[in-house]
Amino acid sequence: MELKYVGPKPIISHTGIEFDKNKEDKYIYLNIIVQFLKALSHEYHEDKTYIYDAQLTTCNACEILNELKRYCPKINILMDKQNHKIEDIIDHNLQRAHENNVLSAIDKEVLENNIHIMHDYLVQRSINKSVYYCAVDMLAELLKKDHIDHIIVPMYQEFAHVLHSVQGSITRQKIPIDTKLDIYNDNGKLLLKLQVVRII
Repeated sequence: MELKYVGPKPIISHTGIEFDKNKEDKYIYLNIIVQFLKALSHEYHEDKTYIYDAQLTTCNACEILNELKRYCPKINILMDKQNHKIEDIIDHNLQRAHENNVLSAIDKEVLENNIHIMHDYLVQRSINKSVYYCAVDMLAELLKKDHIDHIIVPMYQEFAHVLHSVQGSITRQKIPIDTKLDIYNDNGKLLLKLQVVRII
């Protein structure tokens, strides 16, 4: 199994296949997560500020996967498990389409064909998403383990998306820290700050 970009969320029906461009493939955030993991994975000294210059080059899919394996050692098992899970969902959707009492026989056939056409797309998108959330959980764990007080990054949508996902992971895992995400201006540059507060 591999990582690769496929595209936004498909909306599959008996009339065709459309794409929800507001639900982008999580693959596009994996390079950013790798940069965050590299930046945060080191020894820390109290009261010291650390600066990390993110690489301007984008890692290819193979490099991203190899890097993520360092932080999520069971990533291949996760990908395989997600593959089985999405296959079950696809089979269920095919069965529902076949048993649909509202659609005509031709419409049912079109819907089933559209699901078959999007099979590999759906599988890959699901695998990308599971890997993304595994890496997000690792970022949340690093914040807790290393007692990181805050992260400041340029105000780009991709950074905001990843840090917002980290906030969600902290909430889901019930990690005893609270977070606050703020945008502020520093000499004409918009920055994003994730503040991390320990709950006693």
